[in-house]
Amino acid sequence: MKHRIALLGFGVVGQGFAEILQSKKEQLQEQFGLDATIVAVSDMMKGSLYHPDGLSIDALLSTVKETGNLEAYPDQLGLVRGLNSFETIANSNADTIVEVTFTDVKTGQPAIDHCKCAFEHGKNVIMSNKGPVALAYSELQTLAEKNQVIWGYEGSVMSGTPALRMPITSLAGNDITEIQGILNGTTNYILTRMEEGSSYEEALKEAQKLGFAEADPTSDVEGFDALYKIVILSNVVLNQPLRITDVERQGISHITKEQIEQAKAEGKTWKLLAKLKKVEDKIIASVKPEMISLDHPLANISGATNAITYSCDLAGPITLIGAGAGKVETGFSILIDLINIHRTRQSVEEGVYGKDVITEENVVSR
Repeated sequence: MKHRIALLGFGVVGQGFAEILQSKKEQLQEQFGLDATIVAVSDMMKGSLYHPDGLSIDALLSTVKETGNLEAYPDQLGLVRGLNSFETIANSNADTIVEVTFTDVKTGQPAIDHCKCAFEHGKNVIMSNKGPVALAYSELQTLAEKNQVIWGYEGSVMSGTPALRMPITSLAGNDITEIQGILNGTTNYILTRMEEGSSYEEALKEAQKLGFAEADPTSDVEGFDALYKIVILSNVVLNQPLRITDVERQGISHITKEQIEQAKAEGKTWKLLAKLKKVEDKIIASVKPEMISLDHPLANISGATNAITYSCDLAGPITLIGAGAGKVETGFSILIDLINIHRTRQSVEEGVYGKDVITEENVVSR
């Protein structure tokens, strides 16, 4: 079954996803019957291409690698150039829009409007952007259900590590009473290096040199990145509405070498923990550095690795460890959403589930 894809954004993540489709093409067809074809790419800086029969992934990747943009992509009959992102959504024959643009995390734009446009045109959306899921979850989920399309966002919390799908599927039937996570690799790397003797400033410079931290590291080191992710976990996993303003937030920039040494002396370690806890009918949420004992399930998570612990009434504490970022890892998060959309579409078209409304909840439960 052919599945036509339009990519909004062709930076590291978009190219990583394209490379995965290229390398896994035969496996996807043999294992899932999925013939994934990129029919459009729209990037504000690199340019825009659309062909209803599909674009060459080889040519897309080589053109960008050699020239930095899509202008030199070879001409062919029927090729359309220059569509903006909204024209690409509305006028292409894509079944699914993969939204990987640079998005302002404070506003969720332009990704929120891309989602709305896609849903209104009857198209699925897959994204790794956390802003729209954290800021407009209820509105966008309702709109997707109304238009009987799927909104996939697995990569919005821990990239390719299934922090959303795993608890919804594999822990179904449990009452998850608390979630604790190390959801930002930059801060965990900095704290790890400080335990090894570096100052905060030295560790931050190393993280920037290695590409873990941006030139302006505020989103990471002041806890904003983890804040958005814990809001997503509350809305999606716990089904508890939570707003950004409901979460206590504190970063790590004030942590000193003396505090690091104090923790060592007490047999503890500093971690920036994102936490959700059910207290009667309320959710208590926070993102802040804490000293935790060395027998805590998250104590030994070092470097840029992410991890999350779900406290379950039946299964007990379950900890998931994995990468929270990366070209291949984030590309995989998009792939797994695509596979699940394909599976659901197959099931509905074959009549296995009747005339169900196709939603992300249906995807993760099947």
